[in-house]
Amino acid sequence: MTTATYSAISSYSRVQILHTLQKRGQRTITDLREATGLHANTVREHVQRLIDIGYIVAETEHRTTRGRPRVLYSAASGTRTASPIAVRKAREAAERGDLMRRIMPWTDTTDAALPTDAVHQIDALVEDLVDAGFDPAIDESTLTVDISPCPHAEAAPEHRDTLCAVHLMLMDAVLSQAGGPLRVDAMAASCDPRQCVVRLMLAQRDAAAPAPTLAATR
Repeated sequence: MTTATYSAISSYSRVQILHTLQKRGQRTITDLREATGLHANTVREHVQRLIDIGYIVAETEHRTTRGRPRVLYSAASGTRTASPIAVRKAREAAERGDLMRRIMPWTDTTDAALPTDAVHQIDALVEDLVDAGFDPAIDESTLTVDISPCPHAEAAPEHRDTLCAVHLMLMDAVLSQAGGPLRVDAMAASCDPRQCVVRLMLAQRDAAAPAPTLAATR
């Protein structure tokens, strides 16, 4: 059972920041303050926390004219912008997964049809969800991730679609930065907002996977 909310979106202010960066690309603190209505110091605190867990990356602007370069922030996606923190966490998750499968082979429920890098992606995704307080149930044969009950089921209805969209893109970023063919496909349709099942897909390695979608309005 879920015991805590997903760390990055336990605050709707961080959801707003992530949503802005996922949709609009590189932004400054001033841009994020204007987009969210938050105080600049509050924005900086949220941004630093998101950097520390590997969901945002910072880059100093390259200027060809005089003036102090700005710091630009982006959502770590792995396709265009990777977080060194997220990449390191994914590598360490894969190493722990391999160790567990080697010393405790009876715990290995890996689908033999999945390539090794896909298994390592699942290792990274599971650890990311567990670190956030979830107890994800992975079905590797159907490529689904059940993280019910959704801790955001009681969120304000006007916030729910944004929460789900941000969460899906965060999960997709973890998979992408781990490296491999798995991507998030969509959130499975459900009439119960407490149910959260995410479908994965084996994406083509030589083409960018489409952005994950919501299968139904929750």
